[in-house]
Amino acid sequence: MNTIVMQKLGDMEEGKILNWLKKEGDTIKKGEPVAEIETDKVNIEMESFVEGTLRKILAPAGQSVPVGAEIALVGDPNEPLEEPPAAPAPSAAPQRESAQGTRPAPTPMRETEHVTGAGAAAPSGNGRTAPAAAPQPQPVAQARTGAAVEGERVFISPIARRIAAEHNLDLSQIQGTGPNGRIIREDVEAFMRQQPAAPAAAPLPAFAPAPAIAAAQPGEEVEAIPLTPMRKTIARRLSASMQQAPHFYVTMSIDMGKATALRNQINDFAQTEQEPIKVSFNDLITKAVARALTRMPQVNVSFNTDTLLLKKRINIGLAVALEQGLIVPVIHDADRKGILEIAREARRLIDAAHNNRLKPEDFQGGTFSISNMGMYGVEEFTAVINPPESAILAVGAIIPTPVVIDGQVVVRDRMKVTLSVDHRAIDGATAARFLQEVKRLLEEPMGMLV
Repeated sequence: MNTIVMQKLGDMEEGKILNWLKKEGDTIKKGEPVAEIETDKVNIEMESFVEGTLRKILAPAGQSVPVGAEIALVGDPNEPLEEPPAAPAPSAAPQRESAQGTRPAPTPMRETEHVTGAGAAAPSGNGRTAPAAAPQPQPVAQARTGAAVEGERVFISPIARRIAAEHNLDLSQIQGTGPNGRIIREDVEAFMRQQPAAPAAAPLPAFAPAPAIAAAQPGEEVEAIPLTPMRKTIARRLSASMQQAPHFYVTMSIDMGKATALRNQINDFAQTEQEPIKVSFNDLITKAVARALTRMPQVNVSFNTDTLLLKKRINIGLAVALEQGLIVPVIHDADRKGILEIAREARRLIDAAHNNRLKPEDFQGGTFSISNMGMYGVEEFTAVINPPESAILAVGAIIPTPVVIDGQVVVRDRMKVTLSVDHRAIDGATAARFLQEVKRLLEEPMGMLV
């Protein structure tokens, strides 16, 4: 009997099963989607690495599951199912109470379709998990003691460890509710909520953000809307970006007359292709940015404490607004693609984002991002850098604007763009020269084709 486990789909510690695409008794083939998973970035279909008959669903729709945890059994239609143990083995982790009820001790390991380090307990010397004294059941809202340890090692997820370190928490006082007693982020946050408030006079670091006070005023009617995993990730990443990366902004106005004419010519030709495609202004901008990055690779970098990481590939992220938040799918190797290739890839990524069909590789590996709000009539804005990148281009609307040319006032289609850069990695003069190159390519767009 094989198992399907919660795969690590991008940078996540757990995923929520939105719905099963297969039901018990259905046949599953390798590479076939079996469930739709909500991660902290996007909803995504999870494929199976095994084939056979779906014998039993272990995690129903609506349940959040840690990475590496078993969610379904797959095997021969006549193969008997394993019976759950009547009682936990002496060396198994004790039962613990959670918001969903009592968590049973883990069943013996089966052959799995996928193995990851996250969410799996390390074995002890005799191959079993380390024994722990069984605590009395108690509500999760109460402070609990006794972290899951083996010798001197504490089983804790990376993000939970980081949060605990930032707040100088004693891990031995935090009870883990993850697989085999592993401490996860929710455990740390629940423990922090039970701690007494710090004295008012306690100094805060200069970079610590002020607490957000959003309590309803007397007589005010409000509705508390829980944050989705995607919205939580957006809040965390962009807050960190603004706090850690000193943003610097450069704005230029670009004459889009020739780019408009070229776009019309390309679209006339594209309609005669075997697979017709309509090229957008954003496709032209993506091509111009990719070409500019080949000529100024010092912008295609990431800041890494005491080094700059010069990226050898040019992967352009496109900010896509979804109902539940923002996702940035990536056009990989944009400098090696023609305008029609970029247009087709952009359409595929945007459609996949809106229909929850993105794969992890579709939104990973970006080295530079573009955020276009021109379609909303926005004339000019600044964008927050998408870490670990060092720059993002904010694109406004194309607007007929009176300008002076050769002493005459004429109307031209102008577009304002603003480059946000991480000043730790990119200087203002470098940012200005890069934007000049983007401007040159869009005002003389034949330079993108030759």
